[in-house]
Amino acid sequence: MTTEGTLSALFTSGVEKESVALVSPEDGQAITFAALERSVLQLAGRLSVVGVERGDRVAVVLPNGPEFVQILLAITTLGAAAAPLNPAYTADEYSFYLRDLQPRLLLVSAGELQVARQAAGPEVAIVDVVVSEQQSPGLAIDGHEVEQEQTFDVGVAGDIALLLHTSGTTSRPKQVPLLQRNLMASARTIAAHYALGPADVSYVAMPLFHVHGLVASVFGAFAAGGSAIVPRRFSPQRFWGQARIHGVTWFSAGPTLHQMILDKQATEVAPPTLRFTRSCSSAMSPALMQRLEDVYGVPLLEAYGMTEASHQMASNPLPPQARVPGTVGVSTGTEIRVVDGEGADVPVGSSGEVVIRGSGVTPGYLNNPDANKEAFRDGWFRTGDRGTLEDGYLRLQGRIKEMILRGGENISPYEIEGVLLTHSAVTDAVCFAVTDELYGEEVEAAVVVRGPIEERALREFCRERLAAFKVPKIIRIVEQIPRTPTGKLQRRRVAALLDEADR
Repeated sequence: MTTEGTLSALFTSGVEKESVALVSPEDGQAITFAALERSVLQLAGRLSVVGVERGDRVAVVLPNGPEFVQILLAITTLGAAAAPLNPAYTADEYSFYLRDLQPRLLLVSAGELQVARQAAGPEVAIVDVVVSEQQSPGLAIDGHEVEQEQTFDVGVAGDIALLLHTSGTTSRPKQVPLLQRNLMASARTIAAHYALGPADVSYVAMPLFHVHGLVASVFGAFAAGGSAIVPRRFSPQRFWGQARIHGVTWFSAGPTLHQMILDKQATEVAPPTLRFTRSCSSAMSPALMQRLEDVYGVPLLEAYGMTEASHQMASNPLPPQARVPGTVGVSTGTEIRVVDGEGADVPVGSSGEVVIRGSGVTPGYLNNPDANKEAFRDGWFRTGDRGTLEDGYLRLQGRIKEMILRGGENISPYEIEGVLLTHSAVTDAVCFAVTDELYGEEVEAAVVVRGPIEERALREFCRERLAAFKVPKIIRIVEQIPRTPTGKLQRRRVAALLDEADR
């Protein structure tokens, strides 16, 4: 089959077939590139039997593990679009995303995730993914294994491979299509920038339903012919032991996970094979970066990525080039500019909006012309981030819009406010970010209520309707929420006022 520009090239072109592609550290099972190819083609043939065709959408709710990678590659080999969803979502969240995606079917772990199954309803066919002792996972419908396979049309570089949602700052998440060629361009850029090769071994610490874990830690490794260690459940306690056993040479994580891993370093020793670490998904303080380098004994390379760019846009380089703390490094396979409100370049070192252009950038949000009109200007994608560019190094200053970035998770304050306002006792609500040492930013909210109600009850109300990472850490009951004359919320003012009240 022709694989140029498609994700199938990751396991069919330019790799040593008998070298290891995937490892499950829990049981030590290793899957070679040859076995990965056989598994992916077999799974694709079975998905074809149950009705998946080129151009279809397939929702995927699976934990991390080699099975996730094999299933996703099987979907994209068919030319269908995989839509991975967070296993931590609530029934309401699953209902929204499944309605929005309208998938051909939903793939879930056998016997698990009843909340996702119930949210799918009768409109979406459900196929179980069965983890077995074999190298390839099985598929089953109503407990009956799907064994038959059939031939299928393979995907091409212009097919949508991943369909992800991004919240932005509005209450309705936007669908982000990433083409096969977008993802391949990003994977190859990552492999080249970090000088990855067949001897390199990546450890996947981040969730695979995010582009960080999937594109950087797996696809980037595969693009160089290297291996990916994919635990089914990440554990900071087990990380260092597994890294030593499997000869890990690099790993990527958000600052929160780096901090958790660092906390376990006191009784552990970094593997001698480790040659660098990478941080992305949210800002890392220069002090933490220095501490990590001192403890790990290798360079830490902070990077800049986002879903709409198939992940990486910039990164600090490997030595002997300079690593500049407080910056996200230099552009990597993506053109980067800093512009003013009219789209003109600002003077070097001046602040403006970061805009990008490149082969990894999405062609545009699906079925959302208004969002595309706002996001794209003369072929450049507006990131919504403010920063400066000097000597080729990009320094981010914060988000122009009001997203909350908690431990690498993008959270829309509008979504949380919408939930709070459905409570019968809440008459007004505002959600905002506060600085947090562990997560970078934490979620807080303030509400105006009628009658007596405890904060605990409001947080429990949110917990039943939102994934745990979105639930406000603190909900303050206030008499009034400041707004502009036109009725817009003044989030920053609320946060500042509450901070003053606590002093």
